Amino acid sequence: MKPSALITLLIVPLILGSAQTPPTSITYAPKPGPGQGRHIVFLTGDEEYRGEEGLPMLAKILSQRHGFKTSVLFSVDPDGTINPKATTSLSDPATLDAADAVVMLLRFRTWPDETMERFDRLLRAGKPIVALRTSTHAFNGFPKGSRWESWNYNNNGGFGKRVLGETWLTHWGRHKIEATRGIVEPAQRTIRCFVGCRKSSATRTSTKRTRQPTRRSSSEVSCSKI
Repeated sequence: MKPSALITLLIVPLILGSAQTPPTSITYAPKPGPGQGRHIVFLTGDEEYRGEEGLPMLAKILSQRHGFKTSVLFSVDPDGTINPKATTSLSDPATLDAADAVVMLLRFRTWPDETMERFDRLLRAGKPIVALRTSTHAFNGFPKGSRWESWNYNNNGGFGKRVLGETWLTHWGRHKIEATRGIVEPAQRTIRCFVGCRKSSATRTSTKRTRQPTRRSSSEVSCSKI
């Protein structure tokens, strides 16, 4: 074999290898802990609160300190770039099939049928979900007659009302102008989720408005002051 032919054969595999599609999701392998054998899937996709930055941090903490296998899925452009404004995209949706629980921070998504079907199956299977912030209005834009039309936040409350108990109504204060101070209720300061937290903290955003919870099992753990 001529040297030039040998060089060509060596270069071709390198080119093919570099052309592989980059990963569009993250999976953290678990370390020992009480979460062993459980898989938590995080869904990001909002244009306001940087869920694509914050949820991977939480996912890694749960995997490294508490033993859960965790995966983080993103809204991505066709080239794989993470883009919260890509409202029709969720990377690697098949990961939902193996989820034992879901943590979501979504806003106004319009996923394709296959992705919605996977998410719907997860809900109908009774898998637990933790829905953060704008997830009360996670879905919007499904056209009239669509199988998912009733999931739109402005369709009698949509997903938020039917699954979480409430949808987004409006903002308290002037959105993106006024700030909010979160205050922990005195009777709730000893619960574990507030360990290490201050009695109050400020945020550079207004507060989402919903109706008061009606379930007897609901408890108010903090309040907001504009």
